[in-house]
Amino acid sequence: MAIEIVELGEKDKKRRRDFLDVAREIYADDPAWVRPLDMDIEDRLDRKKNPFFDHGDAQAFVAYRDGRRVGRITAQIDHTHLERHKDAAGFFGFLDTLDDPEVARALLEKAADWNRARGMKLLRGPISLNINEELGCLVEGFDTPPMIMMPHHRPYQGGLIEQAGLAKLKDFYAWTYDVGSVPTRAQKAHDEVLGMPEVTVRHLDPAHFGEEVRVLMDIFNDAWSDNWGFVPLSERELAKMAADMKLILFPEITYLVSIDGEPAAVALALPNINEVIRDFDGKLFPFNVAKLLYRLRVKGPKSGRLIILGIKKKYRHVRKYAGLSAFLYVAMNRSAHLLGLERGELSWTLEDNAAINAGIRLMGGRIYKKYRVYQREL
Repeated sequence: MAIEIVELGEKDKKRRRDFLDVAREIYADDPAWVRPLDMDIEDRLDRKKNPFFDHGDAQAFVAYRDGRRVGRITAQIDHTHLERHKDAAGFFGFLDTLDDPEVARALLEKAADWNRARGMKLLRGPISLNINEELGCLVEGFDTPPMIMMPHHRPYQGGLIEQAGLAKLKDFYAWTYDVGSVPTRAQKAHDEVLGMPEVTVRHLDPAHFGEEVRVLMDIFNDAWSDNWGFVPLSERELAKMAADMKLILFPEITYLVSIDGEPAAVALALPNINEVIRDFDGKLFPFNVAKLLYRLRVKGPKSGRLIILGIKKKYRHVRKYAGLSAFLYVAMNRSAHLLGLERGELSWTLEDNAAINAGIRLMGGRIYKKYRVYQREL
């Protein structure tokens, strides 16, 4: 039975529905899978709604075998990435397939052809749609659900990518830790930083969250600029991030540290919305809005994800401020405990970022998931 790869047109409602619903067959018997909200994925693929398309291009595809949907993928180019890294890398993302090597190979070849036709020399992924969104194929940690804005895959998916000719480029870690007590050394560092007269600490203000996100991203862009694959967010991406996060923000698990009045370090965690939408089957409207609000704001989730922790370079190697990261970890832990959170995830970190990974271990973090990005020449 031949495999047919069909390109999604912007107004092709049936193919778009197949792109969303094929995941239901792929993950039908996977107790750890949490279906993302359909509206979120549709918005991310919408050229008018997703600011990624201001500096990138993408095409979604669905695979069929004998008329039955069996997989999906996107192919994309990020011109901001190309300008910054000059590596002629094209990307693929949203890769999900049945356990079928032919299907995976056909989808990846389609993504390769799409990128090759646009002058790319490398195929890299999965990255959906760029590095500031979902990244990697899950290769360890299949028995627990994904956190907010993190992908999930079947155990066979990575192997199918390798069978299609791609090889590991880099691994990324997701760390888990139990909210509660903190190591004595970390508590000491926290107390020392808190006692410095030039240091001020506050939560991010949801009433002015647009401006707060700009401050946050200034620190992030400075702190992360040397990281592998880093791409700064555009103005429109900043605005969209602020609007999206404001809906679910818990200010108590955000921190901004200033030194002599200058923003110097930031930490931002989000409640794990995946915990409260597991039974929604991707649908929010019209019946699940009230459930979401009740579970998020009244009942409250029991887990959250630390998605950003950054310290400006000018302070990172000043011995006096060496305890800033430990300060933020301890402060976040305390606030999470007061909110009733029981478990946190810190993600993601690069496998070769020894300093960051050592600091997380100091706080009692344990690697519980690994995500892998693959690559091959075109």
